[in-house]
Amino acid sequence: MLLLTEPAADAALTSPADPLTPRAAEADGAGPGPGPSRRDLVGGLEKGLLVIEAFDQDRSRLSIAEVAQRAGLSRAAARRYLLTLAHLGYVHQDGKGFALSPRVLRLGQSYMHSARLPRVLQPELQRLAATMQEAASAGVLDDADVVSLAVATGGRVVSATLQTGTRVPACCTAIGRVLLAALPPAALDAWLDRQVATQGLRAHTPRTLTDPELLRQELARVRSQGHALVDQELELGLRTLGVPLRNHRGDVTAALNVSALAARISLEDLRERFLPILLDAQQRLRPLL
Repeated sequence: MLLLTEPAADAALTSPADPLTPRAAEADGAGPGPGPSRRDLVGGLEKGLLVIEAFDQDRSRLSIAEVAQRAGLSRAAARRYLLTLAHLGYVHQDGKGFALSPRVLRLGQSYMHSARLPRVLQPELQRLAATMQEAASAGVLDDADVVSLAVATGGRVVSATLQTGTRVPACCTAIGRVLLAALPPAALDAWLDRQVATQGLRAHTPRTLTDPELLRQELARVRSQGHALVDQELELGLRTLGVPLRNHRGDVTAALNVSALAARISLEDLRERFLPILLDAQQRLRPLL
């Protein structure tokens, strides 16, 4: 089994045929934003993580060529990284195909067990779910998605997405919209441009906002009113209400959300009954974040 040493990995990744990704280029001063110099970065680690990220719900088994395409690598580099990950137990090989192994969960568990934010949020979510008798969750923005950090169902099963660690699109969820609305204007413009250029605004239901300008207008409204109300844009029958969570400096660090079935809770009820409860929780959490 072939293992790359760090120098060999870096050599393979910095060749003209296999350039550094834009993130690494920006860190080298070639793009916007400050960052460490290129000599301080380990290109092999970056590319190895990109190989892991190439797998998702829709692509659970990939060939070397598919991993190379999705991770922006040459086929030779993709093969070496897959073999290395297989040797370490993070990938299973089945013939010509590869799939992630359960060991990858260690990476997410390391964050959930060590990060302070989920531990702070979970007790408050339990209290909210018990009070509202509806599912409550909290999440953060990760590029185009919202990642759920903590969930309390309150005995209600309203969506399969309400699980710790799940990812949902930011553009059509209440948590995602309050987090996007909190971005500086230039950062939001860049996010929208990148989203439209890479995958567009996908219609998950007939109600999903797919026009970038309409989404921009909705985010301006969310910013102004301080909360987001989303009616069945991710899943038919699911309504969500979200508020931002600010730390003691006033920075938005996460968002809080209540989810309810449209057949049971009207939009007016969602706003009038649950918004004051979420805003109270928002204030209680602020000194803790």
